Amino acid sequence: MKDLLHPLCLVLAGTGFLVLLRDLVRDRRTDPALGALAWAFLASALSYAVSMTWVWIRVDDFFGVTNIVVPIAQGLVIVVLTLQSIVLAYWSRPAEQARRRAQHLLIAAATVISAMAILFALLTPATQRPVDFALYYAHDPFYQAYVLLYFGTYSAAEIYLARSCWKYARTAAPSIAFGLRLVAVGATITLGYSGIRIAGIIGAEAGFSVSHLNGFAWACGDIGAALTQVGFFFPVIAARTNTAFALVREHYTYARLGNLWATLVRTDPSVVLQPPVSQRQYLREQRGLHYELIRRRVEIRDAMITLRPYLSTADRRAIEERRRRPWRFGRRLTAAVTADQVQRALVLHAQGTPVDDPTEYADRALALDTVRAEELHLLRVASFFCAPPQLAPSASSTGTTSSGART
Repeated sequence: MKDLLHPLCLVLAGTGFLVLLRDLVRDRRTDPALGALAWAFLASALSYAVSMTWVWIRVDDFFGVTNIVVPIAQGLVIVVLTLQSIVLAYWSRPAEQARRRAQHLLIAAATVISAMAILFALLTPATQRPVDFALYYAHDPFYQAYVLLYFGTYSAAEIYLARSCWKYARTAAPSIAFGLRLVAVGATITLGYSGIRIAGIIGAEAGFSVSHLNGFAWACGDIGAALTQVGFFFPVIAARTNTAFALVREHYTYARLGNLWATLVRTDPSVVLQPPVSQRQYLREQRGLHYELIRRRVEIRDAMITLRPYLSTADRRAIEERRRRPWRFGRRLTAAVTADQVQRALVLHAQGTPVDDPTEYADRALALDTVRAEELHLLRVASFFCAPPQLAPSASSTGTTSSGART
């Protein structure tokens, strides 16, 4: 069972580390929680790697110490549990409190690992047991102390993770809450592993055996740990997905507003604060266009204000009548009317004939109280807008117009 599940868990933990490693390399100011999580995945991957039978034998031969993999692998597990607790501390506490908690946890982990090393040195195992080490040495008093120390710490850490994650999931965002609950479930399952190992020590003195549960113990440990790793990694995946979605949305919105923007700024180049960016360059560098998109929205609105003296009341009534359809109502109808108002105002502006009774844009009454609402409305306007032939911008002007930019 161990040699079947460990490689799968190794792939999972190794993948998690490699995904997070990119952030650690690119940004030295990485969030401490993200850094701790990355090293937790690495320590977990190493613990699985050295515990596989064929690796176990070679590591023993390399160090010349029988079963030296036991304290190595289990010391790595203590490191994993410590780092996971640190991640949880940074996710749930103010930075200063989390930093102090991390220091205390690292000191406690170093103490436990040192005590485990001393007890293992006193054990002096003579036979290599890569599969049933825990059961074979269950009668040794030093090993009994070792097991109680290791699995006692292991159980306490898993109980802490399960309780804390379930508690914090109640107030967390949905993506984080799902991951925290998955951690809680995984941590609870791993208690089957530590419980069987502790029962083996008790059985050695009380006269019963749990050797028939050895495979089940490994399954509880590996499956529970895998769920815990996925649970911790899920918020990272959710954040990456949200970031990628935001990047795509910004570039799409920026490009779709290009024709409307370019046509409008040709009428009043002074509204352009700075020359437009090269969107292709931003795409190559995988950079967002948050500020540039803000400027594009503001410049469109400023240019529309410039056209205000050319908005005819009669034109608006005619446009509303022409655009009204059974399937077009509400915000879509308002966007269509606004787009045609802009088109008509551009023509009058080019002719130099302002109207005597300027009206408002049809979208004046809309409650565009959020940035996203404003973006969606302008996208609808852009979808209905058609530049007058004499004012239509060239294919490249939507990304390169710079006349009138103030520096």
